[in-house]
Amino acid sequence: MSIRPLYIFALALTLFISCNGGGNKPGESRREFPMIKVPAIYTEEDEIMDYAAEHYWDAFFALDGPVDSAQVLGIPKGAVEQAFSNYRVVLDQVPMDRARDCMAKLFKKTEAKHLSDTSSRFYLVFTEIISRYLYDPNSPMRDEDLYLPFVRGMAASPCTREDYRRAYLHEAEVCAMNPRGSIAPDFRITRADGRSFRLHQVPAKHLLLFFSNPGCHACQEIIDDIMSIPDINMRIDSREIAVVNVYIDEDIPAWRAYEHNYPRNWYTGYDAAGIIRADLLYNVRAIPSLYLLDADKRIVLKDAPTARVKAELL
Repeated sequence: MSIRPLYIFALALTLFISCNGGGNKPGESRREFPMIKVPAIYTEEDEIMDYAAEHYWDAFFALDGPVDSAQVLGIPKGAVEQAFSNYRVVLDQVPMDRARDCMAKLFKKTEAKHLSDTSSRFYLVFTEIISRYLYDPNSPMRDEDLYLPFVRGMAASPCTREDYRRAYLHEAEVCAMNPRGSIAPDFRITRADGRSFRLHQVPAKHLLLFFSNPGCHACQEIIDDIMSIPDINMRIDSREIAVVNVYIDEDIPAWRAYEHNYPRNWYTGYDAAGIIRADLLYNVRAIPSLYLLDADKRIVLKDAPTARVKAELL
């Protein structure tokens, strides 16, 4: 398994540093996140990543210490969040089934930590970090497939507050929709001139399914990012890439008035039947939302940050 150059710096920070390597200076009480040291017997990249995915949190969960709005087990909360950010890098380097298994194990460690000290706020604070990073629609690290095993754990756990449980059950239900590797649901898209086509009829090696709104600033940023892909127009013309840009809300006159602003070599239209919202074909929690499909219309990435989609296409 090859490691993308983008990840090298983060991995250097995350791995190969002993648990004592980030120790405190004399007279300093600030505790640092205990970094993982990969045993020397692991030399292949896939072995290193697999070990890191499994054991990244071991030393952290062995700690005791205060938990509040500023610290988690005596470690500044920001440092714990950075550690999880780095862990996401590691999970991207192992197969998805393995990454999901590690997230399920991470929840079990979280639950066990709470049960060892029910007076601590650890469970509440740590699960909030994971939820915010993996499920918040504004998070650049969001990933419903990775969040699913964790939120399933929260939905079923005796550690979860009863007033949170219904929300977690709903999140687990929608995160289970359209997992990576599944066939994207097909639907009909209507163009401004009244003609229509089906998603699965669009020929392309890579298909970007883009849910957008007219005049949306964040949508325009994604449009600019997509159009900055090297040789994008040539790749669209050769059907290597297709962009299907869909409006799924109800103000069709406003969409028609804005439609001419979209790139003319995109497949742009609206959901005239309203089935995306009504039938919940896709879990579009916020606009914009971007999916990447392969030539067989299988989901490669769902509701993914633009940077991750572009990385797959470069």
